[in-house]
Amino acid sequence: MGLSYQSESSTEQKTVSVLGSTGSVGCNTIDLIERTPEKFRVITLTANTNVKLLADQARKLKPELAVVADDASYGLLKDALAGTDIEIAAGEQAVVDAANLSSEIIIAGIVGAAGLKPTLSAVRRGATIGLANKECLVAAGDLFMAEVKANNATLIPTDSEHNAIYQVFDFDHPERVEKIILTASGGPFRTSSHEDMAHATPQQAVAHPVWQMGAKISIDSATMMNKGLELIEAYHLFPVALDQIETLVHPQSVIHSMVGYVDGSVLAQLGTPDMSTPISYALAWPDRIATPSPRLDLSDIGSLTFEQPDFKRFPALNLARESLRAGGCRPCVLNAANEIAVQHFLAGDIGFLDIARVVEEVLSECAVRSIDTLDDVHETDQDARNKASALIISKFMHI
Repeated sequence: MGLSYQSESSTEQKTVSVLGSTGSVGCNTIDLIERTPEKFRVITLTANTNVKLLADQARKLKPELAVVADDASYGLLKDALAGTDIEIAAGEQAVVDAANLSSEIIIAGIVGAAGLKPTLSAVRRGATIGLANKECLVAAGDLFMAEVKANNATLIPTDSEHNAIYQVFDFDHPERVEKIILTASGGPFRTSSHEDMAHATPQQAVAHPVWQMGAKISIDSATMMNKGLELIEAYHLFPVALDQIETLVHPQSVIHSMVGYVDGSVLAQLGTPDMSTPISYALAWPDRIATPSPRLDLSDIGSLTFEQPDFKRFPALNLARESLRAGGCRPCVLNAANEIAVQHFLAGDIGFLDIARVVEEVLSECAVRSIDTLDDVHETDQDARNKASALIISKFMHI
């Protein structure tokens, strides 16, 4: 994965492009850059539709280029940045082109399938990429990692679990690794009965006990699908077999993940649940920079607890594992069907337990086929979404 460490810290500013600068990952990245302006110079900022925030960020950081993916917002962005020397562009291809500019670091924070092409574009020029886009690995893992290897790109995961593993994984001697342990908070329904979950409301499901996240990822945490998706990501990010990846419920979310070695040692990365830490690691790698994250006080926490996940109450975990084992298009189908099911749950169309049922039925309808191109990814994704939508309307909607 291009793991060539520098021997000394650089005193020069690193150049950075932030794809998805107005989202959660992007805003955290911008905050860190503003706190250490002597270390980073922003080349590009991109956003989907939030022109006002993009323009505010651009006026502060003065990038060479600001891009809005929504073509119709070009005029708004141009007006908002009038009087500056910042180049303006709009459209999906403009976002891809932005990823091609020669910044040393790309923070790939675009959510969903829209992040695939620009992130691949950065990979193909051999950039260092702080990866926050799940679809690159869940929907197109084999294709994406082949490009990483072919172009000697460096991937540094920016979610807390994979970043934790990255920090303690012996890439020089992967044969010494016995297992990877992904930790999970268990979400808001960790101790809830099957009957209680059957009647869970969207408001209850998004009320995560530890992390502050958006609605979709909060629902994924409640179903534990997020841990299933992270299992797929971990399989592609680290040179281990599927059966070497385990999941452990850890409600305090202090240990972000662990790596077990053949001698019985288990190395863990600990910290408070704050996205600034993994994002800063990706920005500064192989160095470290100060962050505003609250400092960990184990004496204040008092105790850390662990438990095995309940696969019967949280079937999404096995759905993800079996999708990865089947390979080909199945992880892409899993991801797309889950997105549609979550949307319908949030809209009140289906029950909480129906989310996994929809995903399981869509998976059963889709034959395994290979993913060889981005067109294959998009075709598979759209087909699974269509099947999920039709299934929900015909069978699952509680009218």
